Order: sequence, then structure tokens, then C-alpha cells
Amino acid sequence: MEDAVRNADSGGVRDPQRVQVIERAFGLLEALRQRQGAATARELKEASGLAGPTVHRLLHTLVGLGMVHQLPDRRYALGANLVPLGEGATRQLGGLAVPQMQSLVGELGESVNMAAMESEMVVYIAQAPSPHSMRMFTEVGRRAYMHSTGVGKAMLATMERDRVREVLALTGMPSMTPKTLTKPDALIEQLPVIAQQGYALDDEEQELGVRCLAVAIPHGPTRMGLSVSGPTARMNDMFIRHAAPLMSRTAAEIGRKLSRRA
Repeated sequence: MEDAVRNADSGGVRDPQRVQVIERAFGLLEALRQRQGAATARELKEASGLAGPTVHRLLHTLVGLGMVHQLPDRRYALGANLVPLGEGATRQLGGLAVPQMQSLVGELGESVNMAAMESEMVVYIAQAPSPHSMRMFTEVGRRAYMHSTGVGKAMLATMERDRVREVLALTGMPSMTPKTLTKPDALIEQLPVIAQQGYALDDEEQELGVRCLAVAIPHGPTRMGLSVSGPTARMNDMFIRHAAPLMSRTAAEIGRKLSRRA
């Protein structure tokens, strides 16, 4: 990102259709994101290579738009008005994956969901329903905890352990069923296994009678995952062995498709 912002000020040939001030403003937003959402004006100046007055004018404008706000310690942070923009973009990404998800339903016969991580929670962004009369239905837009869902655990397994502990501390680990893991260490012990085998299971941890198999979507523009869920009677170990490689293949296809549009 820093190179991209500095290139905007370089003496190279510029695309006449690109607007430099917009590139600079989004460069500052990206710099804030990379610094866990907050930074001083000096840090942003150093990251962007822009002159101090330019950085201050851009920040003043972004604050006025609600895209940035200033903290009591004088640092700047990402603003609340970015949230609906990000959520809207995420929902659109889910729609792009529906054909692959429907194909997976045809192969597995169970409901397939796509989810993303937003504000330390799982948010479901697309679903392809099972043809069974007894099937799992998860409403698009529904939020759930990372620790109690297969798709949440699949995404957690791709993160640094310090970040995992931060997520769990921020949300807590409430018990959804008697089988829910409620201690950080118990969940963190599972993550290397999940990463090695390439999939995570929610074994009645979110809802009794329901089992879920999930994989992380690689190379996406944000942390995302794919899950298939159904009654425990149908989601047996034989089903898991059959479904896991198909889920990984489809997740890789979706990741490649979304990365081309990012």
C-alpha cells in the first residue's frame, strides 16, 4: 500500500482517468487498516510519503464524512460510516459464489453457507439450500460467534494465535449448547489440527442435532469460509470424508474467482 501511495506522487506517467486525491484518501484508509485501525497523523505521513498539510487536509475531509474519527489520544481511527460500505461489498461477494455453492449442494445434498468475518463475528453472506424437506436454514445477514461455528473455527485456524486470543477476549465464548467450547485454550488446541487437516467441525456446538463441516476460503479479499450443515444422522463420518475434499476444491475455486475481482 505504501508503495502505491508513494507512486501516486512519483514522476512516472499517470493514468489520466485516475483521480489522485481519491487514491491518496484510500491510501490513508488502507494505512489505518494495516495498523489495526488507528494511527497518528505522523505515522500516516510516514506511511504514505505525503506532505504533512496534505495528510491533515485528507484526514479533516474523511472525518467530516464519518469515514475516520479522532480518538481522545489524538490518533485517527477508521470511522463507523465505513461499516455499511464493507458489509454491502461483502454481501455482493457472497452472491458471486452462489453458482459454485449450488453445484456443491448437488454433489452433497446438504445446505451450503458462505460466511465472512466482520467485527470479530461470523456473518453469513450467502446460502444454497438443501433439497431435503428436513434441512438447515441460516438467514443471510445472521451473525454468530467464531468459537461455536465450524466456519468460525476454520477462519480462526488461519490466524496468528495472539489475534485468535484477541478475538475470543473481545466476544467472549458463551455456551450455545452443552457441547460448546468455552475456554480459549481448549479451542486453540484444536487450531493446528484444523489447519493440518484443512477443515473444521461444529459437532452440535452451535445447535443440538446439527453438525457442520467448514473450510476457509483462500486468497479472498477478506477472511471468509464455506460450510455445509445438516442433521447429525446424515452428517456422519463417512459424509465428512467424502465432503471435505469437495469443500476444499470449491473454496479454492471461489477464492480464485473473488481474488480476480478484488
